[in-house]
Amino acid sequence: MGAGLAGWAAVEALRALDRDLPITLVTACSGDRYHKPELSVALSRGQSADDLVRESGSEAARRLGVQLLPRTFVTGLSPQSRRLRTTRGTLSYTGLVLAMGARPALPEALPEAHCWRVNDLAGWSGLQRALADGPARVAVVGGGMVGCELAEDLARAGHRVSLLDRHAYPLAGLLPEAAGRRLLAAQRALGIAVHPNVAVAGVERNAAGERVVQLADGERLVVDQVVAATGLATEPRLARQAGLDFAGGICVDGRTLATSVPGIFALGDCIAIEGQPCRFIEPLARQAEALAHALLERDHPGYRHAAPVVRLKTRQLPITLSGRPDPDADWVTVSDDAERLEMEQRQGERVLATLSVGAGRRAA
Repeated sequence: MGAGLAGWAAVEALRALDRDLPITLVTACSGDRYHKPELSVALSRGQSADDLVRESGSEAARRLGVQLLPRTFVTGLSPQSRRLRTTRGTLSYTGLVLAMGARPALPEALPEAHCWRVNDLAGWSGLQRALADGPARVAVVGGGMVGCELAEDLARAGHRVSLLDRHAYPLAGLLPEAAGRRLLAAQRALGIAVHPNVAVAGVERNAAGERVVQLADGERLVVDQVVAATGLATEPRLARQAGLDFAGGICVDGRTLATSVPGIFALGDCIAIEGQPCRFIEPLARQAEALAHALLERDHPGYRHAAPVVRLKTRQLPITLSGRPDPDADWVTVSDDAERLEMEQRQGERVLATLSVGAGRRAA
């Protein structure tokens, strides 16, 4: 269930183990294959939706010998009888893989009717069409990774960008202040109007068709488009209806990716491992390989979760974070000059995390 990067990774891994296994892929979209991280850098490159598609869903299905059910929605799941109910009928399964991703977590102040969500190709295509007539005023709400990448991409594409964030500097939940301040300065140098320490109280559309962003402090910002980049959340409805353990995501075994219900596995943005959501692209191939072996009862050492390397796709100021930062541990500056900032966290002799901000080579 699901034909994003995770769903197709699972199909590839299963097919590699068994050439004849009957596989049905159910997806609410077309199933076209594209690399999702490219959505946050595609506008400045002048790319279209067709440019981003690497392989159509129908082509991938033929190549891998898969029955693809596009534009099909799942309406229910009965684990006891191993049946999946969809808008195109009920499917029986031996094993079920949930790769349903996560949806944008929109606060009440950001109504869907007035805000774009760039979480898939369809959402990105809609925003691209809305901006096709030339430079526009765009407000990006949220200073996390996606918000920062989209703000830079929009600015480089010629739009007037306002970045609204609840924190004093972007990526405040991930970066120490020294790094966050550098990123803030780089964004402003690119022409992005950064509004730190602000909360959005609402968004409305005026008679001229503009969006009016109402801030909690009373200020009003008039723009042409609003992009919400306020994080992701796993939809719990199907998991709870099927009796799957759920804690911020579908709970899976950290080695096999099995859920709490026999015969059902999950991977990608929709899962939680040891109570923590796992929303990164890098582990997907390893998750899919371990899951496929477990589902087909083949020997495998299992998936081993590790903090992936985080790379912010901002040309203005590249940022790379490795390791698992401790929010209560201090960051120590290793080197600091106009071109690059290097920092790390240590616990005794053990390095918890390293951070590189800026261009140039990492210090030896």
